[in-house]
Amino acid sequence: MTTVSSGAAVVADAVIPAPVETEPGEGVLDLATVTVDAPDAVLARLAGELLVAAGAVVADAGAPVVLLLDPAAGPEAAQSTERYTLTVTPDGVTVAAPGRAGLLHGVRTLRQLVNARRGETGGPVEVGAVVVRDAPRYPWRGLSLDVVRHWFGPADLRAVVDLVGSYKMNRLHLHLSDDQGWRLEIPSRPALTEKSSQGAVSGATGGFLTADEYRELQEYAAEREVVIVPEIDVPGHVNAATHAYGELMPSGEPTDAYDGIEVGFSKLHLDLPATEPFLRDVFTDVARMTLGPWVHFGGDEVLVMQPEEFGRFVVLCQEIVTAAGKTPVAWQEAAGSAHGDQAAVAALAASGAAPAPGAAEAPGADGPSLVEPGTVLQYWDTRPDPAPFVRAAQAGARFVMSPADRAYLDMKYTPEHPLGQQWAAFVELHDSYDWDPARLVEGLPESAIEGVSAAIWTETLASRADLFSMLLPRLAAVAETAWSQPGAKDWESFRARVAVEAATWRRDGDAYHPTPQIDW
Repeated sequence: MTTVSSGAAVVADAVIPAPVETEPGEGVLDLATVTVDAPDAVLARLAGELLVAAGAVVADAGAPVVLLLDPAAGPEAAQSTERYTLTVTPDGVTVAAPGRAGLLHGVRTLRQLVNARRGETGGPVEVGAVVVRDAPRYPWRGLSLDVVRHWFGPADLRAVVDLVGSYKMNRLHLHLSDDQGWRLEIPSRPALTEKSSQGAVSGATGGFLTADEYRELQEYAAEREVVIVPEIDVPGHVNAATHAYGELMPSGEPTDAYDGIEVGFSKLHLDLPATEPFLRDVFTDVARMTLGPWVHFGGDEVLVMQPEEFGRFVVLCQEIVTAAGKTPVAWQEAAGSAHGDQAAVAALAASGAAPAPGAAEAPGADGPSLVEPGTVLQYWDTRPDPAPFVRAAQAGARFVMSPADRAYLDMKYTPEHPLGQQWAAFVELHDSYDWDPARLVEGLPESAIEGVSAAIWTETLASRADLFSMLLPRLAAVAETAWSQPGAKDWESFRARVAVEAATWRRDGDAYHPTPQIDW
């Protein structure tokens, strides 16, 4: 829990997400000019960029900022490899951590401390003496970003990577295919981008990432300890695919392009001879091009498919992604319903297949889970019966919590807000802050929770300013929910810290929503 005293007040009033421990020191360090010493040149460059953004000048002589690899760093008993200790004295700064992620986190905390003292108008570049020991609650802390409904290109995506990283989040999940368009070059299936990349909502201009641009984005993110998680959404949300390849439809004819915002009307057909080869080509290519360990196969809102066929898709997609060397990720629907699982299990048994190895019976459940051990399920809809999720956890599934009524940042702040939708809820800043991932699903053990992700869908968001105004300040609230221990979270403290952090947004020209819940 954060220790607050007069000497450490600036930490309590500045750092997002709230750290585990702070100890005040005596004196102030002038950081107007700094030297950076780091284990490698990339870390030194990134640390220098963060400090320059806070107003410092990096030179051959100046206040020393030393980044050290130290397995003993961080709070006592913390196990996360992202833990760190930041020590500031009047003589210099030391950031210690067992790995490079923790070193970056420590410098990000230092940046916030400097910015808090400078304010919007640019005061002295200095920081008070302090020791911060910190570690995250969950390993997965991310943002899911839809680039299909409206297209956001490489420059926008790099800006989002920087924003995610600034609040110690470490996953950027890209929703790359949907009914309106296809956003990633697939070498084995070139028609996907040749015919379907230019679509977007209401006739807006589309686009796509080439294989080279995708690699460059991942490398940019990896330097900043952010992993890109690609999503190709099947077996629903597939009109862009069926528009490019008519053989995926029973008629053999391609579907028309679509630029609306309805969901649930499109689907693949597993009994067509073209479907499985298509899935294998696409997911194998995506896996080959992806640096990180995860590939998301969607699975949400398949409203025009029978449970038995859907269950077979879930099993097949997991098999393909796993065979390609990646860990499968899917929306919560992949856990199925009790009756849907039973129908799928019966169909698989008839075909000689089997449910997931390690599948377990849960008390009161109707049958085994189809989810493989290790598969990550992204929980977004809080309405369904929790039994399938408990059953999936007992089968070894992991969960990322993205409740739409808290973490969907495309939801309107208020009924009058000009951007966003409202089907899940009106989500003000306090709503994004005031929830506990461990208490969302009755019966789901916290040990099954991999982490937390915000999500933002772009039906109404057509520019970077639109996007950032919906992300900020709510992304900071979700980041604190993902990182900070429940005892360190405090709404009144968070309100004060967001007001301080907003000076950085204004200085950097980032759009944000000036919610009346904050005294700006």
